[in-house]
Amino acid sequence: MPDLHIETVSGQALLPWLDALARLRIQVFREWPYLYEGSEAYEREYLGMYADSDRSLMVLALDGEQVIGASSALPLVDAEAEFQAPFTARGVALDDVFYFGESVLDARYRGHGLGHRFFDEREAFAGVHGFAITTFCAVQRPADHPARPAHYRPLDAFWQGRGYQRQPGMVTHFPWRDIGATVQTSKPMQFWTRGMPLPPSQVNGES
Repeated sequence: MPDLHIETVSGQALLPWLDALARLRIQVFREWPYLYEGSEAYEREYLGMYADSDRSLMVLALDGEQVIGASSALPLVDAEAEFQAPFTARGVALDDVFYFGESVLDARYRGHGLGHRFFDEREAFAGVHGFAITTFCAVQRPADHPARPAHYRPLDAFWQGRGYQRQPGMVTHFPWRDIGATVQTSKPMQFWTRGMPLPPSQVNGES
């Protein structure tokens, strides 16, 4: 893949990429476990949150001039209230937290280390800007969900290898419309963190 390369943009520099990112996100998020029935108009509006933050980051994976992958992040204080709430409830200062949004990658380019590169770039950016904690959340689907692919492997081991811990009890809910559905439903999203200790009950092995 001689033309494959990474670029990073922040804040308003994201604007020229909105259309390409919206299309890619809809394409990838139709897959398990998101099963997302999206629209380009909503995606452009959502991505505007990153353009409006002067300390946001979008890591772009490009094949020539084509966007084939992207990974987003921004200070938690600039994210939606649903993602702030579990940290506020735990008593964590929002200013200390850098929130990793979503990573999307065209299926044809997987298996070449871009997932690690997305984490590398976002963690380095968080360190330069003085954030003590990095975090992301992952949608939770039932193990017996009929759309779950037989070959699907959860990413827990990958995340743990990057130093992230699942934070018991830190769950938010976010709505979207599943493929084939007529209405939005709220989905549980489990938080994982790096640089933030587990609650004492978990450290001591309590349930």
